[in-house]
Parts: sequence; C-alpha cells; structure tokens
Amino acid sequence: MRNPVLMTDSCRFAFLGLVEYRQAWALQRAVAQAVAEGAAGDTLLLLEHPPTYTLGRRSRPGDLLTPREVLEAMGAEVLEVDRGGEITFHGPGQLVGYPIVRLGTGRGPLGYVRALEAALTGALANYGLAAGRVQGLTGVWVGDAKIAAIGVKISRGVTMHGFALNVSTDLAWFQHIVPCGIRDKGVTSMEWLLGRPVPLVTVASQVAERLGRELGLEMQATAPESLAPFLPGNGGRTASS
Repeated sequence: MRNPVLMTDSCRFAFLGLVEYRQAWALQRAVAQAVAEGAAGDTLLLLEHPPTYTLGRRSRPGDLLTPREVLEAMGAEVLEVDRGGEITFHGPGQLVGYPIVRLGTGRGPLGYVRALEAALTGALANYGLAAGRVQGLTGVWVGDAKIAAIGVKISRGVTMHGFALNVSTDLAWFQHIVPCGIRDKGVTSMEWLLGRPVPLVTVASQVAERLGRELGLEMQATAPESLAPFLPGNGGRTASS
C-alpha cells in the first residue's frame, strides 16, 4: 500500500560522487522545477561535497566560531543557503542526500522529516548501530552525539535539501562551528563508532532502500549521466571521478 505522504510510486536515485555544493544546489533547483511541473519524476541525489559550511535560515552569527576568511584559507567554502535549520558542515566521507519528491497530503513536512530520520536510523541498524531521535531535536543521534543532520525546504509541494550522514567524515571540521546551533552535544561518524572504514557507496544504497521503504516508493537506480539535462549548459559531468 502506497504511503500517503507522496503522490507518486517510484523514485530514481543516483550516486554522483564528489560534487561542489553550488553545482549540486543548481542541480537540485533544476530537478525540483521539473518535478513541480510534472516534467520529471521523484529523484534522490546521493553525493559528497568538498569541505563546505552551510548556514540555514535560522543560523546565528555566533555559531561560526572561526572567521570565514580563515576557513576559506583552509580550503572550505562558507555559504548561506535556503534550507531550514542552522549551520552545519559538509565534506568528503559524508553521505549527503537530496530527495526531490512531491509530497502528498498525508503527513506534511514534519512527517517527511520523521521519514528521513527513520530511514537513516534503519540504515545504521544494518551496521549494528543503535541510533535514534533526541526529544525536541531534529536529526539522528547515537547517544548524545549527532551522526546525521537534516534540513529541508519545501516549495510548491516539492522537497529540496535533505540529510547529511557522517560515514567517514573528518570530525575536526566541526570544531569551527556550533553544529546545528547545539552547544551541549557532540558529533560522531560511522567509522569512529565502528572502528573501521565503511564504503560510502554501500551506505548510499542502503539509505536509498530504507528511504523508499519509509516513503512507500520503489527505488530505481539510475546513472549519473541521466541527470545531465538538468545541469547548467545542458551538459557536462555531474560528479568528479
């Protein structure tokens, strides 16, 4: 039985590799417009970013602990973005997921966020990690440490942005911010908890499968090249090898 949170039954997904944040943001906008206009079906983008700090709409200046110019000298980009939430970090070893799906009328934005949390929790359980929610906070946690951040935007009934799961992320980057504006809790990663490397592509496939289960969608893998028409200039690679 199809979950009423969505209005369609299938969702294509692709792992794009390492993609600059601005390029992925432009790709999201183009796909979201096509989904809203009925010219494309639901799509899940799975990828990594180079070191990037993004400030959501509720970010506070004091949550950036290191001056922007210092972070940029270290090789990180600092961007204000149009998602909800506060400041967070994206970087290599982190699985970033951008579900671009048309919501139905069943659960609304909060139900959608809970579905993202449940999908990530289920994928982590496959590795024996007991993750879950913390009352009053968004995201996925292992104890008092956040392992996955969530921030979304919904426009014309179509979702953008999504989640960031720390698989083998260099957690030292988080020392330069107050992650998600929360000062009394930490961050963690799958690799740190398990004590061994975890293949990002494998985690991506498991998260896609779990997300489809939570949203009542049939997930269909597709090649990154299938998204080329949505890129600026109608061509070019979607990811770096």
